[in-house]
Amino acid sequence: MKKLNRNTVSSAPKRPIKIVQFGEGNFLRGFVDWMVDLLNEKTNFDGNIQIVQPLPKGMGELINSQEGLYHVILEGIEKGEKVQSSRLITSVSGVLDPYQHYNDFLRLGENPELQFIVSNTTEAGIAFAPEDEDYERVPNSFPGKLTALLYHRFRFYEGNPPGTLYILPCELIEANGELLRECILKYADLWSLDEGFTIWLQGKVHFYNTLVDRIVPGFPKDTITEIQNHFGYEDRLVVKAEPFHLWVIEGPSQIEHELQFKQAGVNVIFTNDQTPYRTRKVRILNGAHTAMVPIGYLTGFTEVQEVVEDEKLSGFLDTILFKEIIPTLDMPKEELERYAQEILDRFRNPFIKHKLLDISLNSISKFKVRVLPSILTYLERYKKVPEGLATCFAYLIVFYRGQNGSLNIPIKDDETVIAFFKAAWDTGDTALTVTIILSNDALWGMNLNEQVALSDFLKEKVTDITSLSNSFDK
Repeated sequence: MKKLNRNTVSSAPKRPIKIVQFGEGNFLRGFVDWMVDLLNEKTNFDGNIQIVQPLPKGMGELINSQEGLYHVILEGIEKGEKVQSSRLITSVSGVLDPYQHYNDFLRLGENPELQFIVSNTTEAGIAFAPEDEDYERVPNSFPGKLTALLYHRFRFYEGNPPGTLYILPCELIEANGELLRECILKYADLWSLDEGFTIWLQGKVHFYNTLVDRIVPGFPKDTITEIQNHFGYEDRLVVKAEPFHLWVIEGPSQIEHELQFKQAGVNVIFTNDQTPYRTRKVRILNGAHTAMVPIGYLTGFTEVQEVVEDEKLSGFLDTILFKEIIPTLDMPKEELERYAQEILDRFRNPFIKHKLLDISLNSISKFKVRVLPSILTYLERYKKVPEGLATCFAYLIVFYRGQNGSLNIPIKDDETVIAFFKAAWDTGDTALTVTIILSNDALWGMNLNEQVALSDFLKEKVTDITSLSNSFDK
């Protein structure tokens, strides 16, 4: 079988780099890079993406071995009908590892064609790390790396870089563009950078708040042999996704003329207020995803579709969506219920094998953003604990124990988070463990023991779960 590269695929044109992308994971390759590919085909955009690997270990070598080429497969249900399509993505030029080639990374800022920077470094990725003290060495944080790149561009062009830069972070946190800009300004202060750099940053670098929506389960391991035989190439980077997609971009309207997504036929909304779209999506779609992982996994399931098709768990999911999450949102009830039903239909997509463990990455920071606000709002409005969502919280605490009964649980999170939970569980006293976990305001943004009813519920529920060893009682 032929290797997939630009020698074996004659229809893979070379284009100038117009986008630098932090992150090489399935989501960006099945969402942004797929959209840019359509821009190249259907408009005069004519630009490629240079990916920057944000962590020391990543997929850079594999992507470079295929010279940035891979297939995206879309499968799902649209208007009651099954739909399937595939596309060879040619918009990615390759991956650069700044930990191995820092000077080459900085030189990306010298490119006069550069217009856009996109990222997806998880909810925990946009954060200021004061230990990144010197831009002469590769910073560990994503905002630190971006600051170093922008400052190199500023200096290379002697304070007057060409054109405007548009920054489009895709991390699922509120006001992601504004937060990223604040981090960069903090680095400019920490590193005592030229005042002119800050002036240029505020005038010629536009940061956009964005919201992304597409379920991208990624590499179809179970069917890859059949897929490769169909394409006739050895593609080890196939990305499977659902057809549905939405990108909401909030900020100065100038970008709409630079990214002609409407002409390309993709679902992108340019707006001056993304709040309604974000709240609806984060609380309902992402909230349900994050909430179902620990319960589903500890009950013995491995995929989203299995959870929503199980009689007991599907009823539980309906309860948290329609009776606990939706009542906390200030939008028309009928619209929210219709959206929630669409989400459940997307979860049932028979073509997508969305692994619960894949969704579990950084579940603590996700829970804080996606689920905890619904719990706290419900408590405030109705003066009682939302038992379904609080049960999800209890299962999350047990999940982060790393084992339950004979079940070993592979936790995917920051090492400090994993170590904290281990120490909390090592007390041997379940009530004390819950108290310690809830007291960590670095995780939750507050001491949750102050929510006495919630704290009491969680202590009782966590005790029940651990004593029942994996059984689920709605």
